[in-house]
Amino acid sequence: MTTVVVTEQPGARQMLIGSVQGHRDWDSGLFSCFSDCKSLLMTYFCLPCAICNISTRAGECMCMAWCVTGGLIALRARIRTLGGIQGSICNDCMAMSFCGMCGICQMQRELEAMGL
Repeated sequence: MTTVVVTEQPGARQMLIGSVQGHRDWDSGLFSCFSDCKSLLMTYFCLPCAICNISTRAGECMCMAWCVTGGLIALRARIRTLGGIQGSICNDCMAMSFCGMCGICQMQRELEAMGL
């Protein structure tokens, strides 16, 4: 008769995909709005269209930013997580509260750089 000793739970898996802190910076700076005139014009002239576009490209419902309190901050955090970008919820909150349109342009540029 053979005795089997289980040292690890069968089927156990690691859930953490990457570093909690991220491994890179944003592809472009917060105030690099003029480096991409398409996102700048879309954000300036049709802000709801730009936000819905970002939401769907990030894999969320297009109305999420409008229906969820703090939706833009959550959307920015999602993009950071998807891209492995360094930052914090506090930084996301500050960017969206004080430089919201620049933050929206930055998110559009980042999604473009990520191929989404």
